[in-house]
Amino acid sequence: MTADAALVPVPDTERVCTAEVALDDPRLRAWRAFLFAQAAVLRELETEMLAEERISLGEYDALAQLAVPEERRLRMSELAERLVISRSGVTRLVDRLESQGLVARSQCAPDGRGAYAVLTTAGLERLRDAVPSHLRHVEEHFLAHIAPEDLAVVERAMTAVAQATGRCTAQLTSGLAGRLELDAALASVGRDS
Repeated sequence: MTADAALVPVPDTERVCTAEVALDDPRLRAWRAFLFAQAAVLRELETEMLAEERISLGEYDALAQLAVPEERRLRMSELAERLVISRSGVTRLVDRLESQGLVARSQCAPDGRGAYAVLTTAGLERLRDAVPSHLRHVEEHFLAHIAPEDLAVVERAMTAVAQATGRCTAQLTSGLAGRLELDAALASVGRDS
């Protein structure tokens, strides 16, 4: 074992005991690389979207999620699940977007107990304006660093992880996995549509 390969207890999945695993274990290196890359890329995207488009990554993602369904609306609880944030977090996010005129709320029929977040025309226009910057930055900070032949591997691996949580199925089947296709489609739509 190398000097920097300290041992840490790791739960044994078959028993309630612990095993020792070196910190340089390839599985842990992959985990740390994922955590660092995700944090670094999201930080860059957030900074650049705010500077160039004056829209946070969370706001952009909410507008993009609302653009996926044909009726351009989602129940607040479904939007929260797709954004992987709490219901109170999505309420605050929708409050901000609503104050900017980018999203409206409407009651869910027939029970009237829930509420929809509805993408407004101004919200769709704001999303269309932000798409080119988002695509450029995703390309610059993420895609450009992955060999084309590795993209399918990364997608399969991340999809498997997301599906294993049991909480990300909606995103994977509703367009989030195809975000770049959505962005490209939005970017190609004429302003008069």
